[in-house]
Amino acid sequence: MPEAAKTFGIFRKSIMNYATKEGTFNYLKQFPKYSRDFYRFDGDVFVSSLGLGTFRKEPYREENYIVNYKDSVKMAVLNGINLIDTAINYRYQTSEREIGEAIQELLAEGRATRDQLVITSKAGFLPLDFPFPENPYQWIEENVLTPGLASKEDVIVDQHCMTPAYLRWSAEQSLKNLQLETIDIFFLHNPEMQLGYVDYKTLKKKIKKAFELFEKLVAEGKIRHYGIASWNGFLYDESHTEYLSLKDMVAIAEEVGGKGHHFKYIQSPYNIAKTQARSYSNQKGPDGRYYTLMQAAHGYGLKMMGSSSLLQANIFQSKFDPKVRELLGTSELSDLSTALQFARMGSVVSSLFGAVDPQHVEDNLILAYIPNAKPENIEKLFGAKDAV
Repeated sequence: MPEAAKTFGIFRKSIMNYATKEGTFNYLKQFPKYSRDFYRFDGDVFVSSLGLGTFRKEPYREENYIVNYKDSVKMAVLNGINLIDTAINYRYQTSEREIGEAIQELLAEGRATRDQLVITSKAGFLPLDFPFPENPYQWIEENVLTPGLASKEDVIVDQHCMTPAYLRWSAEQSLKNLQLETIDIFFLHNPEMQLGYVDYKTLKKKIKKAFELFEKLVAEGKIRHYGIASWNGFLYDESHTEYLSLKDMVAIAEEVGGKGHHFKYIQSPYNIAKTQARSYSNQKGPDGRYYTLMQAAHGYGLKMMGSSSLLQANIFQSKFDPKVRELLGTSELSDLSTALQFARMGSVVSSLFGAVDPQHVEDNLILAYIPNAKPENIEKLFGAKDAV
């Protein structure tokens, strides 16, 4: 065997099966023409400020299975986006499987290494399977109830489950779908949807058991970090039925894993029409005062990912005010680019967007050349926001 081949073989074996600081730094060095603002160091790894999401509305629609995310994933990774976000229930496990195919092709072609990529998934919803089963209740019976992953009482409105046995199955199934040994960030998916069916005290007990499992999965090398992905739970007023207290979530993590716990991330919507994460002081910080979600997350040492950056395209009902584009530094760009620029200007490590068409991924990467908007310009959009 040639010496170079031997060396390459040793190098390949030394690459971790999860994202690393060194790997992600080597990744961003491939794109020297991009703005230095396009990548962010979150304390562990370097992450592109735009991430590719793989959620599709109304997954039962046939057109959601004609499309394939594989080419978009490859376009993203080859052009500077190293964060890929999914969930086991997205398109009945199809999104995860397409991501897995794309990553394996990139690795086999030598066009990426595993330690360069930050892969996230989520567990909580029952995923069913593709093709959609003729009788979904039978699928739940055969795959969840009969194997003893949960009881009927554990499954909320036939779609959500948080028992440790089910969450373990979900994590291991996601690893199979993604063809990975380790998931970088594993989110508990929308736990607030159980509120109204169980009380908040009961939900906290369920979350504690989930976090205990996640710490075990970290120890087993199946996940690196974990978090909570919520739709409105972290954004509501604390009197709302589905409100989640970030302070309570951190307390649970510390009870389970001590100060060295692996609860490191939250994911919540943030976009130009849904700004509560930055504008609404509804979360208690470590000092007991109320802060915005972004401020509170920072206070607890957590990192936030912004979801629904385009509000599923619902923010384009009318053209944006030219003043907004001017303040964000996108006067020459489209409203879509302006919306993404806004979303990544919050205190987020990355803002997620969905794109089935690889061309749309390439189009959105125009922002890789655009620096961050000036902080004072963001304040002009919002006004200063302090603790109350």
